[in-house]
Amino acid sequence: MGSEPGQKPLVDVNDRAFAFAVRVIKLCKYLEKNSDVSRSLVSQLMRAGTSVGANLEEAIAGQSRPDFIHKSAIALKEAREANYWLRLIAETGSFETDIKKGISALSGESLEIAKILGKRIVTSKRA
Repeated sequence: MGSEPGQKPLVDVNDRAFAFAVRVIKLCKYLEKNSDVSRSLVSQLMRAGTSVGANLEEAIAGQSRPDFIHKSAIALKEAREANYWLRLIAETGSFETDIKKGISALSGESLEIAKILGKRIVTSKRA
Protein backbone atom coordinates (compact mmCIF):
# COMPACT_ATOMS: atom_id res chain seq x y z
CA MET A 1 0.00 0.00 0.00
CA GLY A 2 2.53 2.58 -1.07
CA SER A 3 5.50 1.46 0.97
CA GLU A 4 8.35 -0.97 0.69
CA PRO A 5 8.12 -4.30 2.58
CA GLY A 6 8.88 -3.83 6.25
CA GLN A 7 8.05 -0.13 6.24
CA LYS A 8 5.08 1.57 7.84
CA PRO A 9 2.33 2.21 5.25
CA LEU A 10 2.12 5.82 4.12
CA VAL A 11 -1.23 7.41 4.84
CA ASP A 12 -0.84 11.01 3.66
CA VAL A 13 -1.42 11.24 -0.09
CA ASN A 14 1.41 13.78 -0.43
CA ASP A 15 3.83 11.34 1.22
CA ARG A 16 2.53 8.54 -0.98
CA ALA A 17 2.96 10.66 -4.10
CA PHE A 18 6.54 11.47 -3.10
CA ALA A 19 7.34 7.80 -2.42
CA PHE A 20 5.66 6.91 -5.73
CA ALA A 21 7.88 9.41 -7.57
CA VAL A 22 11.00 7.98 -5.95
CA ARG A 23 10.01 4.47 -7.05
CA VAL A 24 9.21 5.69 -10.57
CA ILE A 25 12.63 7.36 -10.83
CA LYS A 26 14.35 4.16 -9.69
CA LEU A 27 12.36 2.10 -12.20
CA CYS A 28 13.16 4.53 -15.02
CA LYS A 29 16.87 4.38 -14.21
CA TYR A 30 16.67 0.59 -14.24
CA LEU A 31 14.76 0.54 -17.55
CA GLU A 32 17.25 2.87 -19.23
CA LYS A 33 20.16 0.60 -18.30
CA ASN A 34 18.65 -2.87 -18.38
CA SER A 35 15.85 -3.05 -20.92
CA ASP A 36 14.87 -2.43 -24.48
CA VAL A 37 11.94 -0.20 -23.49
CA SER A 38 11.75 2.87 -25.70
CA ARG A 39 13.37 5.97 -24.22
CA SER A 40 10.26 7.96 -25.05
CA LEU A 41 8.10 5.63 -22.93
CA VAL A 42 10.55 5.92 -20.04
CA SER A 43 10.53 9.72 -20.39
CA GLN A 44 6.73 9.84 -20.41
CA LEU A 45 6.56 7.70 -17.27
CA MET A 46 9.20 9.83 -15.54
CA ARG A 47 7.33 13.03 -16.35
CA ALA A 48 3.90 11.80 -15.28
CA GLY A 49 5.12 9.87 -12.23
CA THR A 50 7.03 12.79 -10.76
CA SER A 51 4.38 15.35 -11.68
CA VAL A 52 1.79 13.90 -9.30
CA GLY A 53 3.61 15.01 -6.17
CA ALA A 54 4.76 18.29 -7.69
CA ASN A 55 1.17 19.26 -8.44
CA LEU A 56 0.08 18.25 -4.95
CA GLU A 57 2.75 20.53 -3.51
CA GLU A 58 1.38 23.33 -5.67
CA ALA A 59 -2.15 22.51 -4.47
CA ILE A 60 -1.08 22.96 -0.85
CA ALA A 61 0.13 26.45 -1.71
CA GLY A 62 -3.03 27.19 -3.70
CA GLN A 63 -4.34 30.72 -3.41
CA SER A 64 -7.98 29.63 -3.23
CA ARG A 65 -10.17 26.55 -3.00
CA PRO A 66 -10.66 26.52 -6.81
CA ASP A 67 -6.88 26.69 -7.25
CA PHE A 68 -6.44 23.78 -4.79
CA ILE A 69 -9.06 21.75 -6.66
CA HIS A 70 -7.49 22.57 -10.03
CA LYS A 71 -3.98 21.49 -8.98
CA SER A 72 -5.38 18.36 -7.33
CA ALA A 73 -7.21 17.54 -10.56
CA ILE A 74 -3.99 17.88 -12.53
CA ALA A 75 -2.29 15.52 -10.05
CA LEU A 76 -5.16 13.05 -10.56
CA LYS A 77 -4.70 13.19 -14.33
CA GLU A 78 -0.95 12.64 -13.97
CA ALA A 79 -1.49 9.64 -11.67
CA ARG A 80 -3.80 8.08 -14.25
CA GLU A 81 -1.33 8.86 -17.03
CA ALA A 82 1.51 7.26 -15.07
CA ASN A 83 -0.69 4.19 -14.68
CA TYR A 84 -1.13 4.06 -18.45
CA TRP A 85 2.62 4.21 -19.10
CA LEU A 86 3.30 1.57 -16.45
CA ARG A 87 0.76 -0.78 -18.00
CA LEU A 88 2.11 -0.15 -21.49
CA ILE A 89 5.70 -0.77 -20.39
CA ALA A 90 4.69 -3.97 -18.58
CA GLU A 91 2.88 -5.30 -21.64
CA THR A 92 5.51 -4.40 -24.24
CA GLY A 93 8.70 -5.29 -22.39
CA SER A 94 10.11 -8.66 -21.45
CA PHE A 95 11.00 -8.59 -17.75
CA GLU A 96 11.99 -10.97 -15.02
CA THR A 97 9.17 -11.85 -12.64
CA ASP A 98 10.34 -9.56 -9.83
CA ILE A 99 10.57 -6.54 -12.15
CA LYS A 100 7.11 -7.28 -13.59
CA LYS A 101 5.74 -7.51 -10.03
CA GLY A 102 7.36 -4.19 -9.15
CA ILE A 103 5.82 -2.52 -12.19
CA SER A 104 2.44 -4.01 -11.29
CA ALA A 105 2.76 -2.74 -7.71
CA LEU A 106 3.58 0.75 -8.99
CA SER A 107 0.59 0.58 -11.31
CA GLY A 108 -1.64 -0.35 -8.37
CA GLU A 109 -0.23 2.48 -6.28
CA SER A 110 -0.91 5.00 -9.05
CA LEU A 111 -4.56 3.92 -9.06
CA GLU A 112 -4.78 4.11 -5.27
CA ILE A 113 -3.38 7.64 -5.34
CA ALA A 114 -5.86 8.53 -8.10
CA LYS A 115 -8.77 7.23 -6.00
CA ILE A 116 -7.67 9.27 -3.00
CA LEU A 117 -7.30 12.38 -5.14
CA GLY A 118 -10.70 11.84 -6.72
CA LYS A 119 -12.29 11.70 -3.27
CA ARG A 120 -10.31 14.76 -2.18
CA ILE A 121 -11.54 16.73 -5.16
CA VAL A 122 -15.19 15.75 -4.63
CA THR A 123 -14.96 16.61 -0.93
CA SER A 124 -13.29 19.95 -1.66
CA LYS A 125 -15.99 20.87 -4.16
CA ARG A 126 -18.69 20.19 -1.55
CA ALA A 127 -17.04 22.22 1.19
